Formats: sequence, structure tokens, C-alpha cells
Amino acid sequence: MRVTLDHWTTYRYSNAVTLDPHTIRLQPRMSGTQWLLAFNLEIRPQPAGTVECLDQDGNLAHYAWFAAPTQELSIRTRSTVRLLRENPFDFLLSKEPLRLPLWYQEPLSSSLFAYRLTSQIGPTVTNFALGLAAAAKGEALGFLAALNQELFTTCRQLTRHDGPAWRSDETLRLREGACRDLAVLFCDACRVMGIAARFVSGYECASAGRSDSYMHAWAEIYLPNAGWRGYDPSRGLAVSNAHVALAAGFDFKLAAPISGSFTGIGEAIMTASIVMNADPNAT
Repeated sequence: MRVTLDHWTTYRYSNAVTLDPHTIRLQPRMSGTQWLLAFNLEIRPQPAGTVECLDQDGNLAHYAWFAAPTQELSIRTRSTVRLLRENPFDFLLSKEPLRLPLWYQEPLSSSLFAYRLTSQIGPTVTNFALGLAAAAKGEALGFLAALNQELFTTCRQLTRHDGPAWRSDETLRLREGACRDLAVLFCDACRVMGIAARFVSGYECASAGRSDSYMHAWAEIYLPNAGWRGYDPSRGLAVSNAHVALAAGFDFKLAAPISGSFTGIGEAIMTASIVMNADPNAT
């Protein structure tokens, strides 16, 4: 499948402000599951400088800094991506089922340490994860499938165009949330069971051709001999070739499409527009 994306984001300020450096993570990643065929980034006003950096999760981030005050910041990206993974379970694990809590051999275990941290996870999420693990008889893949379906079927879907992701215990208490809230909850439930998990931002092809297309978020977990594998609790499915990944990180802030601040007195209003087209027959 080939996907083309045209994404505009504009910040308008009530008074002229000085822009602090901004981090832009809007370039689709290049991997064995998706190929980036073309990408273009336009920033207005023209930055005083930009630099590309490969960050800790392999995301290609653009850092931009500015010289003159402005009342508007506009960021536009145009991307063409080929999606390759048709089967989300195209991996071979050991003959024995993966048991919970999941265990990784060294040195892999040390490299995944941050993605398994549980220090900020509340007791309600811990008990929720333990209950699902017991129902899955301690089998990791069964737990992941059950968790995905549980969040999809029991949580009301919300649309929140801005604002940070909620804490996982808040989303679980309310049994509702936007895609980014459910992704955070999915990650935390996995970490309780020792499964390395990270937050992913990107797009879903279900938005192609719609006038109200918006960004999407889901989770990735790390399986031995299978690598990072996506699960989308907002849709109740394992991720294959219906998602375009931009960035991933242990914390949702590390996968934010645009992050930055400004100095000055005034308010900022953000508007965004995404035009997406998907051709399942194109290669």
C-alpha cells in the first residue's frame, strides 16, 4: 500500500513572540515495515537554522531555532510512504509460550530497562493488568490480545485535538479517552507484566480521504526475536499496514509531533489539517 500525506500545523499568536527552539517529529520512520519514498518539510518563518538528529528510539527529529519575533509559526510536511507488513504476526517465537512476567536475556534486558519501568504506575492499573494476566493463564500473547480487546470494547472513544495524554489510572477510572490516553494505559499495563512498551505517534489509513483526518497514537511492545510490534487499543487490532508510524518513545512526550515554547506575552491558537490518500494497489 502507498500512502501520501500533506500535513499543515499553524500556531497564531495574539502578539509578536520570540520562538524558542522547536523539535519536529513529523518525518515517517524508515524500517522493514514501512519505506519512506519522499519527504519535504517547510517551516515559516524561515528558521535561523535547522539540524536533523537520530534520537534515542531511532526517530529522525528536526530541531529548528529562530531569530526574529513573529505572530505565526507554520509547519508543513509532505510524505509518501509504502507500507509493507500485511501480517502483524509474521514472527517465530520459541516453541514454548511466552510466560508472564516477561523475561528478557541480557544484554537485551538492560537496554529495555526504561520501557519496563513501573514506578509511576498506580495500584488500580497494576491490579487491572494482573487480572487480565490471570485470565490469560500467564501467557503473554493471550494477555496482549485480551488487553487490546478490553480497552477497545469497554472504553468510550474521545476526540481531543490537543493537550497531553492522561495518566493511565485516570483513563482506567473514567473508562474513556482519546487514542493517546488508551495508548498510555496499554503501555503501563504491559509494563506491570514486565513487557517492554513504548508510545507511538503517527497516522491511520482509516482517515484517508476524509475531510476530518487527524493524527493517531498506539503502542508498541518488544517481543524476543520479533522486535517492536504494534497494538492499537483504540481499534482493537494488532498493527500491520494500516498505520504510518512517525515517532516512538518511552514517554508520550518523546514522540510528540511538535514540541517547543515561546517567550512573550500572548496566547497561541493551533490549527491543523491533514490530507491523506491511500492506494492499496500501489507499490
